[in-house]
Amino acid sequence: MTGPAAAGVLEPGDVWAYLVARGLAPDGSSGTVREVGDGNMNRVFVAVPAGATRGLAVKQAPPWIRALGPSAPMSPERAMVEARALATFARFAPEQTPRVLDVDPGRFAFTMEDLSDLTVLRTALVDGAGFGDTSRQVGDLVGRVTFATSAAGATAADRAALLAASVNPVLAAVTEQYLLSEPFGASDANRHHPLLDAEVAALRADPAVRTEVSALRWAFASRAEALVHGDLHSGSVMVGERDGAAVVRVIDPEFAVVGPIGLDLGLYLANALVAAARSAALGDRAEAADRAGQAAVLWEAFTAAWQAGWPGRADRFLDDAWLSRQLASVWDDTLGFAAVEMVRRVAGYSHAADLETLPDPGPASAVVLRAARALLLDRPAFGDPAAVAALVR
Repeated sequence: MTGPAAAGVLEPGDVWAYLVARGLAPDGSSGTVREVGDGNMNRVFVAVPAGATRGLAVKQAPPWIRALGPSAPMSPERAMVEARALATFARFAPEQTPRVLDVDPGRFAFTMEDLSDLTVLRTALVDGAGFGDTSRQVGDLVGRVTFATSAAGATAADRAALLAASVNPVLAAVTEQYLLSEPFGASDANRHHPLLDAEVAALRADPAVRTEVSALRWAFASRAEALVHGDLHSGSVMVGERDGAAVVRVIDPEFAVVGPIGLDLGLYLANALVAAARSAALGDRAEAADRAGQAAVLWEAFTAAWQAGWPGRADRFLDDAWLSRQLASVWDDTLGFAAVEMVRRVAGYSHAADLETLPDPGPASAVVLRAARALLLDRPAFGDPAAVAALVR
């Protein structure tokens, strides 16, 4: 791809001068720049001033998929979707949102706080760390953001503006493809452990599975409930400690869309259950129980945020009985989206390092696949988080 977008793609040698030009670094200053992004889509550079330990991070969306290069064009507008989503997240959940210091629409880039002192949650879990306070903070963020951007928490005018600003058709199509269709059919992109051959074939041939996935696909495409991150798995959360306090930052909302609230909760829950399956496979029952138990921590924090916002709701016609019904509906969606994410992680394109780094991923992958099928086809049996946790313990 050529033209202004391609011409504006940053390289490490450009970044310090770029920061100076944007007024983010003093004239005549110097520092080190390194590329740290390891995701498929975008480039991330960390620029640290001479003599400092932390600096700034510059994230840019090139006009192609980063992992594949110019042969795979992709609209760089996704960077502006992410910047707008981060601004909304920061408004309602600043504690868990990276600070954005500058947005550059001309180069499809933005500059934010340096998070290189933190660790990706999935990496920490694979290395044996616990969840700590992370699930509570993630549930709190999802609860506060979704309440504030829903018809319960926002005025009609604010909702209309949010919907107009959050249109994200390119990455919504990616979600529909890689989460809500391809893992459930034949695709060259799919792969799975040979131990799962028969079970994967049975899953894909089951018309009841097709119907449930179709319902989730319809919900994703049509139910504009609230602003959701859209890709909230354990690779989209950074964790660590600063000044003796736990730090959690939710990153990478380039898939953000106004959609079903249960999507974010389901994606995060699925990855907690995958982490629990890893612990069980390694024979650590206590760790497996703790990781599976994040279902309750996540849900309790989410519902607490909705309950906290409820007295100040924008639509006073909505009553308490409706709130109970709404939360039950969100829980049902959470289980469904957790199920499709679990299938994606063992039989789709993007597998989870939690399982892939096991000496033999097969048995744990089978546990995850069976749990996913149970959640997908028998959601009424999992009316509370404790029932869900028992699936993989």
